[in-house]
Amino acid sequence: MNLAKAIAKDLAILFIKTAWEKSVEEISPHIQLQIFKASNRYIRNYARRHGRLKVLGMSRPVSLERVYTTVQLLDKQEILLNYATVEALEKNYRQGTDRWIEDTKKSRQIGIDVANREQYLTVLGQPGVGKSTFLRKIGLEALKGRHGKYKHICFPVFLELKRFDGLDLNIEEQIAKELEICGFPNAEAFTKKSLQQGKLLVLLDGLDEVPTKKLTNVIHELNDFFDKHFKNRFIASCRIAAYKGYFKSCTDVVVAPFNRKQIKQFIDNWFQTELDIQQNTANKCWELLQRAENAAAMELAQTPLLLTFLCLVYDRSQSLSDNRSRLYKKALDILLEEWASEKRLQHDMIYQGLHSELEKVLLSEFAYEKFTGDQLFFSKGTIIDHIANFLKDTLDAPESLNCKEVLNAIEVQQGILVERAEDVYSFSHLTIQEFLVARYLAKDLRKLNMLVSSVRFLDSRWQEVFLLATGLQDSADNLLLEMEKATHKQVKTEGLRRLIRVLSQQANSEIEGDGKLAAKRALCIAFFLKHASSYSYEVSDRVVLESFCEKAQSLSQLIDNSSSLKYVSVRTFDPEISISLEELSGLNNYLTSTLVMVRCRQAALRVSPKVWHQIERRMLTVPEQMPFFPAFTPR
Repeated sequence: MNLAKAIAKDLAILFIKTAWEKSVEEISPHIQLQIFKASNRYIRNYARRHGRLKVLGMSRPVSLERVYTTVQLLDKQEILLNYATVEALEKNYRQGTDRWIEDTKKSRQIGIDVANREQYLTVLGQPGVGKSTFLRKIGLEALKGRHGKYKHICFPVFLELKRFDGLDLNIEEQIAKELEICGFPNAEAFTKKSLQQGKLLVLLDGLDEVPTKKLTNVIHELNDFFDKHFKNRFIASCRIAAYKGYFKSCTDVVVAPFNRKQIKQFIDNWFQTELDIQQNTANKCWELLQRAENAAAMELAQTPLLLTFLCLVYDRSQSLSDNRSRLYKKALDILLEEWASEKRLQHDMIYQGLHSELEKVLLSEFAYEKFTGDQLFFSKGTIIDHIANFLKDTLDAPESLNCKEVLNAIEVQQGILVERAEDVYSFSHLTIQEFLVARYLAKDLRKLNMLVSSVRFLDSRWQEVFLLATGLQDSADNLLLEMEKATHKQVKTEGLRRLIRVLSQQANSEIEGDGKLAAKRALCIAFFLKHASSYSYEVSDRVVLESFCEKAQSLSQLIDNSSSLKYVSVRTFDPEISISLEELSGLNNYLTSTLVMVRCRQAALRVSPKVWHQIERRMLTVPEQMPFFPAFTPR
């Protein structure tokens, strides 16, 4: 007997023993056959309805079993009690080594282990983090009986709570209907007896998807159902912001965002066609996602829904998008609008007149305000005040408006803003905040140019914002010209000007190859820095100079990655040239500014070839016609 038949037979036996309280042999062959067929049909129906994924406009569904990635769970209390203040959360984030806002130190547990251990479980999480997928997977494992990873012999029933649309909610009746659809005889009797004997695993998906006016009734009915049928096993799911400790008998856990190991596992599972295996697609996608320039995309990949989106993008184009701004705009739209639309959720309007485009303006202004203040975390009161002022100024909202409810609706429906500790919030992803800041600046070019003039793009924290803002403009010509001016302001001393001039002149004779002249200049600077690191500086200074050298080499490749430039000879530079460590630091700032400018050009939607040719021609030079810029200290 193959596995599928063995699983169906075990399910049929469970049904017979529960409904008739007899052995299989004591039941007529006709009834045995009917139940065996119904068991087969139930398994097939479950797999068809709950065992496949089709999201974000996918042309065809994929098997949940194929792409499922091990879910990890966190203790809900640990999340909210770890950090009591905004300052504590800021300090914890600053001590981290990557962009991820989530605290990676929290203890994680394997989801299936928790489900096996806990009889009553509430699975919480942000939108798109995989709550429903986890419940569906538990049901699949329970259907397999002794062949699955769920260690309790139960009859699983998956119920979508958004379908409970009446005041006379009857969960027992809903369970019996699930069985009748597949042809089980005596479905009502089986349901009653299985509930009495504790033979059911009831999976209740999407408490947050119940319409607000019906929520109180549904919660009362579910609590009464848990109390009355306490021998059974229950797993419910809900968005974390919508859950107020409604189920007193349940253990509350939170789905952890994917870590890097889970992201890789998901990508490996996703690209499993014969062609993908032949072309090593999964490894190529994973390697691309790990590159430094894709750190923001890697951060989005913590959310399974957005990781699915990234895999779909890569599958279509074998890249992660030619325009990073378009990529993150789509990610924001998925959270704001598309996910609820695909799930057919009928949420109440957040506030009369506050449509999604206007909500983006609200969030963009707030993101900019906090980002300029170097704040990733903020109090609940701060965001409520911002919402109140925005609605009053934009929609003439009354001062009596309860803006706590508006914040709660934004948090519950979209998960753009997330409560990290009690009354302490952040944006769900740093990437989302950066995109909203860029969106704000792209619509206020005066402020954007002020930030350019103050060379804010030297600050690594702002560099992603500038890349995104560049990509959001119809033409990036003016922005790049302003960046060029700010870049040349980094050459603050005559000694540094003289050095750059000499290196620019030597690039043609010292560097061999047909690459762009700007790329040759960058490589010549790299050679000089490598030579300088052998001077009698302190060891720590030499390490810094080596990092400057690597930056210059990266810049050369970024300017012209099609060339194969190399040094013609190793020679000593003009001994009259002397340069201090302070001036070398200035040279590094010049390189950094140029590097960001080149990356912005690549991130741009459109740049005039003529304008870029002019910029590239002057790149890494000190043109004689350019005035001497006085020393300038960025704010």
